Amino acid sequence: MIAPDLAAREAAALMGTYRRQPVEFVSGQGPWLVDAGGRRYLDFVSGLSVTSLGHAHPAVADAVAAQVRTLVHTSNLYYTRPQVELAERLKATLGWDDGLAFFCNSGAEANEAAIKLARRHGKLRDPGKVGVVALEGGFHGRTLGALLATGSPDKHAPFEPLGTWMTHVPHDDPDALTAAVDEGTCAVWVEIVQGEGGVRPVGEEVLRAARDACDRVGALLVADEVQTGLGRLGAWYGWQTSAVEPDVVCLAKALANGLPAGAIVARGEASTAFGPGDHATTFGGGPVVCAAALAVLDVIEREGLVDRARRLGGVLTDRLEQFVGAFDLAAGVRGRGLLQALVLDRPAAADVVRHALAEGLVVNDVAPDAVRLAPALVIGEADIDDMAARLARALAAAASPARGRT
Repeated sequence: MIAPDLAAREAAALMGTYRRQPVEFVSGQGPWLVDAGGRRYLDFVSGLSVTSLGHAHPAVADAVAAQVRTLVHTSNLYYTRPQVELAERLKATLGWDDGLAFFCNSGAEANEAAIKLARRHGKLRDPGKVGVVALEGGFHGRTLGALLATGSPDKHAPFEPLGTWMTHVPHDDPDALTAAVDEGTCAVWVEIVQGEGGVRPVGEEVLRAARDACDRVGALLVADEVQTGLGRLGAWYGWQTSAVEPDVVCLAKALANGLPAGAIVARGEASTAFGPGDHATTFGGGPVVCAAALAVLDVIEREGLVDRARRLGGVLTDRLEQFVGAFDLAAGVRGRGLLQALVLDRPAAADVVRHALAEGLVVNDVAPDAVRLAPALVIGEADIDDMAARLARALAAAASPARGRT
């Protein structure tokens, strides 16, 4: 439900950068959202993989409230304990004793910081070592550098020229990746699962080729874990589900369960490439968001949510695979852990999402032929069964010519 005048008021006050679904959410609790009319919706998007602890988690709310009453901001000209503690905790989850962190406010900012770090690292070896290789279908943000790294030409076109230092190769061609990396390459960018690319896992052979190519020329392997990090794939980080270890990880989304928080963590030589003045942020790593992030890590560890995501990811796969063969629209399932997509046999994802919303289920048309599901890590098996029942009705409605037209 949405108030009759809200859309008109928005159009008169906000830039038209979003195509919104016709609902106004006013509150949430756990995996549930509530609209302006009091109707409940089962949230299987989690704010695009952000609210991994669900909505209004008491541990996060209490940590934020306590910190807001104590200290909100000082700038990064001074020490604050929550920032140091969060960096230490992230190092521990990565298993990087020599890891060093930089905090920012978003995934795009994390990728921008990593681009600068990779260039700084490369130029210390050769002034011309500034090229980056990334995968087609990857998504790394909408600021100009991150946009160029994003492997979607349709997103580039309105803002070109963006530069010539980025090379994109197919997401499934290790030989093309190997050939694209040369002595002028400072970094290779990968996602373990391409979230905005349709929830598409990147093959182990491509990840291995990326690691080998970086080692050959002294470049950094950067893993964009903005959508896959912090437990979603059934490991703390997506790269931990592979045999390939990156030099830098980019984080955001789930880090503070909805507050704007991002980070990069680098190991080895990469960790010391930045010096004072090389990069900075006004708000990144502030006490409030760091307190929220520390609470997030506490809950994930205390409640065993990484293992839970691995186990329930299998349940989610099973329920989605039951649609294949039962519905003409359902063609397959892909993804890992609690980041999965139901693949359709035609570009009907927007219709499925619309009908799902009518059934009280929030999912996302991540591609014209793919419906993304990224529930909170705190969901239960009963929630997955509830989702499956609602999604089944949405698939039936989307497949019916009479019911599919509005």
